Amino acid sequence: MATAILNGKEITDEASFHAQCVQAFGFPEFYGNSMDAWVDCLSYLRDEDGMSKFRLKPNEVLEIVLQDADALKAQAPDLLEEVTFCIAGINERYEDYGEKPALKLTLK
Repeated sequence: MATAILNGKEITDEASFHAQCVQAFGFPEFYGNSMDAWVDCLSYLRDEDGMSKFRLKPNEVLEIVLQDADALKAQAPDLLEEVTFCIAGINERYEDYGEKPALKLTLK
């Protein structure tokens, strides 16, 4: 299982979230720093599109570990809710294409 680690203590708003995601996921320079762009970049992890440094095998999962999740819940609860919602939506998209879900969110 591949792993991307985000630090909840350092995420206070969408800008800090996206800045960490660029580093953790290896998003391209033209990444749009929005949740739409985040969803787009993580929707093709098994393709050769280069939208992330991760390239998953057919049944492989990318675990997104959110360290200090309690800090994020306190600082930006709506953002955590949106990320959780988006991961569920991305996994549904994979299932719609006949693939296994590709993302797992782990709160620590």
